[in-house]
Amino acid sequence: MKRIILSLAMVMIAACAFAEVISQVEPAGSWVYMYNAQGKKYKTLSASSVGTVKGYSSTFFVSENGSWVYLWDSDGRKYCTLSRSSVGEVIGVAGDTFTSRSGSWIYTWSRDGKKLSTRSAH
Repeated sequence: MKRIILSLAMVMIAACAFAEVISQVEPAGSWVYMYNAQGKKYKTLSASSVGTVKGYSSTFFVSENGSWVYLWDSDGRKYCTLSRSSVGEVIGVAGDTFTSRSGSWIYTWSRDGKKLSTRSAH
């Protein structure tokens, strides 16, 4: 049993070693470029599929495209789609969370797209 757990731990560590760390997500014309911690461009995405980049952290970024809010991982894969009518306007991304405003309410969301808290904007 210990050998299996150790093997799984080593696989997870190896997988994490290959994940990029986002240092910048930069829209440029028809493209969105992702840069790693060394300042190297490592991913190019279509701006028409991404929409408007609203913010990023080292592990994910958030974009809005029409009626949708998209969450993207550090490999440039869209992993969560949320309705803009439920999220509101994304106002910031930090760490493993993002915040949005809808009317007189501020919401905090996890990087997994789960609402963590709600407070009055006043």
